[in-house]
Amino acid sequence: MIHPTAIISANAEIDENVEIGPYSVVADNVYIGSGTVLGPHVTVDPYVSIGSDCHIFQYASVGGEPQAIKFKGEKTYVKIGRGTVVREFATINRGTAFGTGITEIGEENLLMAYCHVAHDCKTGRRVVLANNATLAGHITIGDYVTIGGLVAIHQFVRVGDHAYVGGKSAIPKDIPPYVIAAGDRARLYGLNRVGLKRFGFSETTVTALKRVYRIFFRIGITLNEAIERSLAEVDHLPEVLNFINFIKSSNRGITR
Repeated sequence: MIHPTAIISANAEIDENVEIGPYSVVADNVYIGSGTVLGPHVTVDPYVSIGSDCHIFQYASVGGEPQAIKFKGEKTYVKIGRGTVVREFATINRGTAFGTGITEIGEENLLMAYCHVAHDCKTGRRVVLANNATLAGHITIGDYVTIGGLVAIHQFVRVGDHAYVGGKSAIPKDIPPYVIAAGDRARLYGLNRVGLKRFGFSETTVTALKRVYRIFFRIGITLNEAIERSLAEVDHLPEVLNFINFIKSSNRGITR
């Protein structure tokens, strides 16, 4: 159902069973998948694709131009995955020509009230951004990550799979997968054991991750030494290799 006060461009593609509330605005070159609900006063700007079964609450803004001085009006995009929920007053900006060109929200994300996702960011599957979490440009968030309220993440930072970032944290460097990080500036507080247990990680995997975490962050050796020692001493489980490869590929440096 589309409310009669909603303003929908003739060039927007709206699937069946989409609900659009009062006074919402849907611009040109927008796609909205089946079963998605837009609440009242939602703004969807051009070049946005919203997957099926999403729910975008009142006063959210999706696809606004990036807050970047170098942006000159290029055609760039936002893509929101299936089943994602965007709460009140959240903002998601388009990508940039000098970045990837697209801001991408993964499937089954939850963006709570007042969150901001800047240009060229990418989130994985089932990511949670609590109230007032803010992502600067070019940030990559892995799968099953939880970002606490009032967290600010610096541009180009990566957060690995299954990481947990505590509230009111400032994140200037990459956060490895499977860990807890918090503070201003953030530091690590061990593995995200509760999260790993909830997602059914085996005891063998958790034990291996504890060993590799200790090698990297508890015995005072360099990262290169830690990489060599981990590969020599710890079983090459997929999660262990993910942890090591994430650190090897870091450009901003690793939170410790």
